[in-house]
Amino acid sequence: MSKYHKLTVIASLMTLLAAPAYSETYGLGRPALPEEVAAWDLDVSPDGTGLPAGSGSVLDGEDIFAEQCAVCHGDFAEGVGNWPKLAGGAGTLDHEDPLKTVGSYWPYLSTTWDYVNRSMPFGNAQSLEPDEVYAIVAYILYSNDLVDEDFVLNKDNFLEVEMPNAGGFILDDRAEAEYVNFNDACMTNCKDSVEITMRALVLDVTPEETAAKSGTAAEDQVTEADAEQPVQEPVVETVALDPELVAKGAKAFKKCKACHQVGEGAKNRTGPILNGIIGATAGQVDGFKYSKPMMAAAESGLVWNEQELAAFLAKPKKYMKGTKMSFSGLKKEKDIAAILAYLQSVSQ
Repeated sequence: MSKYHKLTVIASLMTLLAAPAYSETYGLGRPALPEEVAAWDLDVSPDGTGLPAGSGSVLDGEDIFAEQCAVCHGDFAEGVGNWPKLAGGAGTLDHEDPLKTVGSYWPYLSTTWDYVNRSMPFGNAQSLEPDEVYAIVAYILYSNDLVDEDFVLNKDNFLEVEMPNAGGFILDDRAEAEYVNFNDACMTNCKDSVEITMRALVLDVTPEETAAKSGTAAEDQVTEADAEQPVQEPVVETVALDPELVAKGAKAFKKCKACHQVGEGAKNRTGPILNGIIGATAGQVDGFKYSKPMMAAAESGLVWNEQELAAFLAKPKKYMKGTKMSFSGLKKEKDIAAILAYLQSVSQ
């Protein structure tokens, strides 16, 4: 670069830095628009600040909860598998293994409303209307025996609900009361190395491997004869479907949408995509980490025909012990039939 070019660049930079707009903001970004701030300003405070207008009854909440929440939290907020329990645990906080739920632990009802409104349902956050959130929270209160079945929650009576553990929390004053008494951190006689003594697998929170590990090297070998055998793809017959039943299945499938996607652009979530599931071999979706029992069933030749899939949907854990699917199952045969028709329509 010539001396002239250097001087030109320096002069340009000095001009930019001297400008008021750049001296304070470095020329990055812009002030957020009011509607952009409003889109993020969703929090609800313990004093009710941020609550929108609306209302919801326990009875309405029961139906909405069954459709939007029960797949993970159970029909009665009792929890499914490792998914959180939202009810119960009263009087257990002083136990060795306390059960912390909305009713036993949370001090402010606003925490429940805020969390449901911003983060639920799983995989489809912020899709609920305010009235639906009020109804769901009302049903959670009812499940914890905190309100009667005819209770209707709204903005006006929100603060009248008394949470059992409202007085169980204290302000964190450690910075003023304790930190000043701490000595400098000890950095002498430190260990030469740190050893891992336990892994998360013990706590049942480590994801399963993509496939079950074989016991011996011999079991992992694939003979040339096996490799030469062509893979027999299951034959799926195209059948005429009842449009009304398919429509009912699409509605019933809402119970599954928290974990599964179908249709164009579907992606694996907590559960695999279900496009083409009718007539497909078990454990065949690329990129999804199936449980070991599912992979074992796949290796034994399990094919998801309507009969097998119906049995699985009715009672997943009974059908396949050790399955990762936390859903307790569909109770109504008509819902199973409708969902099968809907999945069949996706398969075609």
